[in-house]
Amino acid sequence: MEPLLEGYNDLITGAGSDISDIYQGIGKATALHFAQHGAAGLALADIRPASVAAVAALLGETHAHVRVVPLVLDVTSADGVRAAVAQAVAALGRLDVAVNNAGVAGTTSRTHELPDEAWDRTLAVDLNGVFYCQREELAVMMQQDHLGPRRGRGVIINTASLYGLRAPVVPLYQSAYTAAKHAVVGLTKSDGVHYGPHGIRVNAVCPGYVETPLISSLANAAAVTALMLRNTPVERLVSPDEVADGIVFLASTMSSAMMASTLSLDLGISSSS
Repeated sequence: MEPLLEGYNDLITGAGSDISDIYQGIGKATALHFAQHGAAGLALADIRPASVAAVAALLGETHAHVRVVPLVLDVTSADGVRAAVAQAVAALGRLDVAVNNAGVAGTTSRTHELPDEAWDRTLAVDLNGVFYCQREELAVMMQQDHLGPRRGRGVIINTASLYGLRAPVVPLYQSAYTAAKHAVVGLTKSDGVHYGPHGIRVNAVCPGYVETPLISSLANAAAVTALMLRNTPVERLVSPDEVADGIVFLASTMSSAMMASTLSLDLGISSSS
């Protein structure tokens, strides 16, 4: 059987791996899974040069056939995003899949105690960053050849969240993050409907509680983990590899009937409460 992403050229933001990320490891896992499934080229964008360089080096060791383009990118800069997408296309020639994964958790302050700068920073990365990336990716894909009803002109996948579909459980106060991720789901649905007829599929993944070093590094790690497990029907956390599997599915023609949709990867949380 032909690999799911044979010959694809792809862009992944948040492609590094750093403990400060809410979904640490998803970008890295997605890059490795894309390579395993036959991708020809990967543009890996991240705000931390050393982090994205490490993932690029790992790919060079494990998947030497893949052309890797490391990009340093702050997604809160519209000009930076425009330049990075242009650089990716110049290096790879075509953008088959774009994964907008860069994001931050933001503060856990209650809304009446939330500083302006904390709100602004979370929305700047988690919402504006997705918009800036998607706008440039759509502009590129609209000019690309249409490769048929299943492959089309390209695919965009946004990393939303369980909290893009529902409210956080008490006492996890994440109003800015929840607002941003709900907006990402709305942007996904709106553009998915409008660009589907042009051969561009836009969908989102909504991970639940992902097992990352960020959780274990918290001072109250045991309490946070226990809270997450109590609210998960199967009482375990999602692995970054499981999220990457879902992203590969959305990137491939196996999901060609999915447009303007969300794929819940939350071990049943959103359906059980």
